Amino acid sequence: MSQEMIAVFMFSTMMLMLMTGQRVFAAIGAVAAVSAITMWGIGGSDIPFSAAMKLMNWYPLLTLPMFIFMGYVLSESKIADDLYRMFHVWMGPVHGGLAIGTIGLMVLVSAMNGLSVAGMAIGATIALPELLRRGYDKRMVTGVIQAGSSLGILVPPSVVLVLYAMIARQPVGQLWLAGVFPGLLMAGMFILYIAVRCRIQPHLGPVLPPEERQVSMAEKLRLLRAGVLPVVIFATMMVPFINGWTSLVESSAIGAMAAFVAAILKGRMNRQVFEVSVRQTLAISCMFMWIILAALGFGAVFDGLGAVDAIDNLFTEQLGLNPWMILILMQLSFLLMGTFLDDTAMLVIVAPLYVPLVAVLGFDLVWYGILYTITTQIAYMTPPFGYNLFLMRAMAPPEITLRDIYSSILPFVGVMLLALTLIMVFPQIALWLPEHIYNK
Repeated sequence: MSQEMIAVFMFSTMMLMLMTGQRVFAAIGAVAAVSAITMWGIGGSDIPFSAAMKLMNWYPLLTLPMFIFMGYVLSESKIADDLYRMFHVWMGPVHGGLAIGTIGLMVLVSAMNGLSVAGMAIGATIALPELLRRGYDKRMVTGVIQAGSSLGILVPPSVVLVLYAMIARQPVGQLWLAGVFPGLLMAGMFILYIAVRCRIQPHLGPVLPPEERQVSMAEKLRLLRAGVLPVVIFATMMVPFINGWTSLVESSAIGAMAAFVAAILKGRMNRQVFEVSVRQTLAISCMFMWIILAALGFGAVFDGLGAVDAIDNLFTEQLGLNPWMILILMQLSFLLMGTFLDDTAMLVIVAPLYVPLVAVLGFDLVWYGILYTITTQIAYMTPPFGYNLFLMRAMAPPEITLRDIYSSILPFVGVMLLALTLIMVFPQIALWLPEHIYNK
């Protein structure tokens, strides 16, 4: 059997196992182990074992539980509730102001947590009931919350970018810095869309009633401090790292400790908050560890086949496609897979093929990591089977139907596609900051 056919067989077997409902790491890891032993005999077991040792020796892996713990401490201690109250007071007098404030909330939650699911949960439990109670259009607000949650895997410290860095063997710090401007660009475009549409159709986002706007300046300033806290925690963590005073792992430990101390100082840290934060940190960290291990093992076997060179030859020599056409096809495949897989599963499945192929085609892997994160979030929200659509339906009240959720997200998907196009056409949107910081 040719190398190309073996590669096709490995991918088809893996997809078949995933369709049976097997866990992602089990399906991918099993295909990698069986393929290695089948092709190279007992000695083939050294390939996935070697990948496991690389994972155990990868020092930046320690950042993963630190950032997850930081996010859960800040979420479980209800600091996000304070943030929404701040946006409620300051943005309420503007048409669509609470929806704009919700996007601002999502940006800060992303900087605290790094997981889109956390942003979705906070938005659905805190912002959604308040927006509906104040007469906001239900389709507008569900779209706002889903779009805002997409910033969770882009704005640093993004846990998914840490995972991409491990698999693509790229510096985590550069990927985080590369996600800053694209994340702020998307947030700004969301805000502009909401402001313009609510200006044209005021009934979609009414202003707060006068009695709720009568808040003293002293109270406004007190609430403003709630928004400063996550920024201070983020700065405490990132400034030493950017200036070279601490390593990435040390900065992650500083961030986790800063969040823990902040929760204690605000009187929000108790045994229940601590226990939930530790349990969730352990569960998510173990899940990511198993997935990374399976991905590295699969990638090692796939590289051993020389399949990447064969596929590159197929696209460029036999089909005559140029690098940009191949890149666009990759992005379209992410949109398709996102209808039934989450971002982690997509990365693990395609990383052995796409990441080396992107490098062979001459594209920057840091820049491609940003394209990957944006595309997977678009796929998450694309009907009919987007992952976020069903997550939103599970959290939304009964009066919001699945049809409402489908229609609500279409304008925001259009905005995200525009942002993705801009970053593809102008790579320096993503690459300027990491190049500037690291060259300095």
